[in-house]
Amino acid sequence: MEEIMGYVHSHESFGTVDGPGIRYIVFLQGCPLRCRYCHNADTWEKNNAKYRETPEQTFKEICKYKNFIQSGGVTLTGGEPLMQPDYVRELLKLCKKDGLHTAVDTSGYFLNDKVKEALEYTDLVLLDIKCIDPETHKSLTRVELDPVLKFAQYLKEIGKKTWIRHVIVPGITDNDEYLNKLADYVKTLDNVEKVELLPYHTLGEYKWDNIGEHYSLKGVAPLSKERLENAREIFRKRGLTIQ
Repeated sequence: MEEIMGYVHSHESFGTVDGPGIRYIVFLQGCPLRCRYCHNADTWEKNNAKYRETPEQTFKEICKYKNFIQSGGVTLTGGEPLMQPDYVRELLKLCKKDGLHTAVDTSGYFLNDKVKEALEYTDLVLLDIKCIDPETHKSLTRVELDPVLKFAQYLKEIGKKTWIRHVIVPGITDNDEYLNKLADYVKTLDNVEKVELLPYHTLGEYKWDNIGEHYSLKGVAPLSKERLENAREIFRKRGLTIQ
């Protein structure tokens, strides 16, 4: 049998924003989306991975920090981790066997038998819904919305604990019509524990320059506190837990 290898961008040993508690974060290389605000554009191309690792090699690195992450866990993000479902499955299986909480941060673009197997070892899914309007979603990410909604419905069907993540971009997703529609949709997902509304920022803009790509949102100001609070109130009115 061919050895499973992961295409890995980087590791972070002390993550605090990608799931509950202090977490070890593995950033995987490769993503089918091209989000206009992406702050990890250097993870897009799978073959640009800095590291090639087996699940066992990655787990060995994780174990060095077990005392620090015991009350948190391990999160796989990217890029899009579910582009590499075999590696994700085997790494999360090792983590679960060792009693570590597992999370996957995903766009929800892929759903097949291998992805479903990987989700069996995932305690929490951080599902990024980029925009609830199909046309805006396509112009924002270059991919269709429908696969994401099918993924969300599958998570609901299997009762998988989920946090919804949504980036609010001035002039694009900072739109009350879209925000209300998204809040109504999330309200139908009884497996969702909370919603993370993330204000647009420009911290990853320099990475676009580094890979020779044009950053089309250049000049767009970060989201104001007032508009972020407006979005939070829209979701609170549905009784949703907001972060």
